[in-house]
Amino acid sequence: MAPKDKSQIAKKRKRDSGSKIEATYLSKLEKKPKKLTSKPISAKPFKKKVEVPVKDGPLSKKELRQIAKEKTEARKKKRKRHFTLEQELALLWEKMRRRNISKEERSKFVSEALQKMKGKIPEIAGSHISSRVLQTCVKHCSDAERDVVYEELKPHLLTLASSTYAVHLVTKMFDNASKSQLPRLISLLHGHVASLLRHSVGSIVVEHAYEMGNAAQKRELLMELYSTELQLFKDLSNIKENKIVDIISKIGLKKLSVLRHMTCVIQPILEKGIVDHSIIHKALIEYLSIADKLSAEDVIKQLSGSLLVRMIHTKDGSRIGMLCVKHGSAKERKKLVKGMKGHVGKIAHDQCGSLVLSSVLSTVDDTKLVTKVIIRELQPILSELVLDKAENEANHSEDKVVESSDNDEEDKEVEHVNKLLASEADESMEPEEDTHLAEGGKKDPFVRRQELLVKSGLAESLVDVCIESAEELLKSNIGKDVLYEVLFSIIPLFHKLLIVEITYPFLYRCCHWGVDGILHPTLDEKLTSLYEKVATLAAQPKSDESEHVLENFHSSRTIRRLVLECPAFASILWKTTLAGNSKLWAVGHSAKVVAAFVESSDLEVQKMASKELQPLINSGALKISETKSVEK
Repeated sequence: MAPKDKSQIAKKRKRDSGSKIEATYLSKLEKKPKKLTSKPISAKPFKKKVEVPVKDGPLSKKELRQIAKEKTEARKKKRKRHFTLEQELALLWEKMRRRNISKEERSKFVSEALQKMKGKIPEIAGSHISSRVLQTCVKHCSDAERDVVYEELKPHLLTLASSTYAVHLVTKMFDNASKSQLPRLISLLHGHVASLLRHSVGSIVVEHAYEMGNAAQKRELLMELYSTELQLFKDLSNIKENKIVDIISKIGLKKLSVLRHMTCVIQPILEKGIVDHSIIHKALIEYLSIADKLSAEDVIKQLSGSLLVRMIHTKDGSRIGMLCVKHGSAKERKKLVKGMKGHVGKIAHDQCGSLVLSSVLSTVDDTKLVTKVIIRELQPILSELVLDKAENEANHSEDKVVESSDNDEEDKEVEHVNKLLASEADESMEPEEDTHLAEGGKKDPFVRRQELLVKSGLAESLVDVCIESAEELLKSNIGKDVLYEVLFSIIPLFHKLLIVEITYPFLYRCCHWGVDGILHPTLDEKLTSLYEKVATLAAQPKSDESEHVLENFHSSRTIRRLVLECPAFASILWKTTLAGNSKLWAVGHSAKVVAAFVESSDLEVQKMASKELQPLINSGALKISETKSVEK
C-alpha cells in the first residue's frame, strides 16, 4: 500500500483533535448539576457590600471619591482590630495637641483617651496613629496616669523598641520618666544592648538611654559590649573603671576573649552601617585600645568613606576620624575626602567635625582633590564661618579645650593605636605639640600649604571676607582673633590661641599656614588694604549710636597687639588716625592702643610717635606699663 502524503496526515490529525475538543465541550453542557448532599456546609462570613447610590446619570468625581473612601474604610475595618478606636483617638488627638488650649481642657482629653485605651495600649502602640496619641498622652498626663501607662508597657518594651512607630513612644517614655522610673526602664535593656544596637530602629532606644543615663548607667550599658561575663554577672559591672584596659587588669579577664567578643558585636554593626550613635563610637575607641594591628587596620578600612563622615559629630567619633586620617592609606584618605562632598559646610560648623577637617587638610597629599571637594565648598561660606557663634563661645575654658583637643600623649586609646599602626615614616617624625594637626603625608608641608592656601584662592577669599566684615570681627570675642591671625600672617604666630583653635579650627589652620611667609609675596596688596580698612574704622569720629573700635574692649586689645607686632600696620594707623589726635584717645581702652606705640620694640615706630607722646607721658596723661618705664 502506498504511503499517504504527509500534508494529508497532518490535516487529519488536526481535524481529529478539533473534533475531540468539540465533543468534550458538548458533553460538559449535557451534564446535569450535582445533587445537594445532606453534609452541612460551613458558613462563610457575610461580606457587607458598600451600597452605591442609584442615579440615572453618571456619578460625579466627588461621589466617586466618597464611594472609594467608604470601600477603603470597610477594608481597614475588616483588617484592623481596633480601627474604630483609632478613629476616635485621632479625633481626641486633634483636640489635645492644639496650642491655644488650657491645661485643664487638655488634661480632660488626655484622660478620656487613656480611658479608651486602657488594657489595649500594648496592642495599639505600634500603630502609626495610636503611637502619636500615646506620645502626647505620656507627655501631658498626670504622674498617676503615666505610672499606669508605664506598667502596662513595661513587659513589651523590647518589642516596641524595634517597632518603626512605637520607637518614638519608647523614647518619649524615657524623656518623661521620673527619677525612680528611669533606672527601671534602663534596666529593662540589660542583656539586650548588643542585639538592639544591631537593629536600625532598636539602636535609637539604646542611644537615647545612653545619653540620658548617669555615669554608672552608661558604664553598665557599655560593659555588655565588652564581655559575656560583664553581661551575665551584675556584680562585675558595678566597678568604677571606665577604660576597658583598666577593667581587664582589675577583674582579670582574658584580653583575647574580650577582643573576640567585641569583634562579634562590632562587625555586624559596621556591616549594617549603624554608626551614628555615640555609644558605638565609645565602644569603637575602646576596641581600638586593645585591638591587634590586623583588627585595627580592618576597622579603619571599613570606616573610610561615607560611614566616617556620619561619625565625626561626636567627641569619640572625631577621635576615630583623626586616627583614620592619620593611619589610613592614600586610597582610604581619598575615599574619606570624597565622602565629605556636599557636607563640608556642616562639618566646618561642627566643633568636633571641624577637627577632622583640619586633620584632612594637614595630611592628605592629593591637594587637587582637597581643593575640589573641601576648599570649593568652604569659600562661599567663609563669611558665615568667621562670624559663627558657637553655643558655648563664652564658656570655653582651658580645661575644656585640652579635653577636646585629644592630645595623644594623654589619651591611652589614641596612643595605643598610634604606636600600633605607626609606620617607619611616622616613627622618624619629631612629635609636635598639636598631634591632631600633625603633617602625616609624604608631601612637603610648605608645598601642601602653598597649594591649598594660595593656589586655590582660599587666602585671597579669606582676606576679602575680613575686609568686608572688619568691624564685626574686631568687636567679636572670637572673630577678633581670626582677624588678628589674617593680619599677622607674615610673622610667626602665637601657638596658644586655644579658643580660636577649638572654635574655628579650620580658619585657625588657614591662618597658621602663613607663619613662614607664603602669603606675603602674592597677597601683600590685599593685606595692606586690610590694614587700611582697620585704620579707617579707627579714624571714624566718636558716636553715641555705636561704640568706637578704639574704645571697644575686644577691638582695642586686638589693635594694640597689631601695633606691637606689625610695624607696617602701626605706621598706617598712626598716619591715618592718631597723628595730631593722640591726646583725645589717651583715655579709657583706647589709651592702651596709644601706649603701644611707645612700648613697641620697633625703633621706627617709637621714633614716629615719641615727639607727640612724650609730653603726654611726662604730664601723666598717658601711662605706660611699669616694665617698659624701667627699661626706659
